[in-house]
Amino acid sequence: MSTITISSLDTIQESAKEFVRQMGDDTVFAFYGKMGAGKTTFIKALCKELGVEDEVNSPTFAIINEYRSATTAELIYHFDFYRIKKLEEVYDLGYEDYFYSGALCFIEWPELVEELLPLDAKKVTITENSDGTRTITL
Repeated sequence: MSTITISSLDTIQESAKEFVRQMGDDTVFAFYGKMGAGKTTFIKALCKELGVEDEVNSPTFAIINEYRSATTAELIYHFDFYRIKKLEEVYDLGYEDYFYSGALCFIEWPELVEELLPLDAKKVTITENSDGTRTITL
């Protein structure tokens, strides 16, 4: 288990760079954290670090956004399951095609689809600290 601290928005890219260094060959990352902890903001920084030039937004209403790295042409899927009411919605999405594609998957609110996550999905917890910093535990 490792931790990365985000001191401020000014240093978030450095934190994202460190996270990318630690990702290894893993592809599915489940981001846990309270509302407002910074999950979407950190995933935006990760996508930028990975070469995504498109605007990265929360897929709260779309459930999934697809990006492509301009540097590696690698696909990146960004999920937000916050508005999922029942698992059938996730089945209808064809989640297996994404989770098992070998492409990077960044998942917000994974606790709502816990039983569908691949066994090797990496748990990432973002905690907001009392001083305003964030701690990322991988």
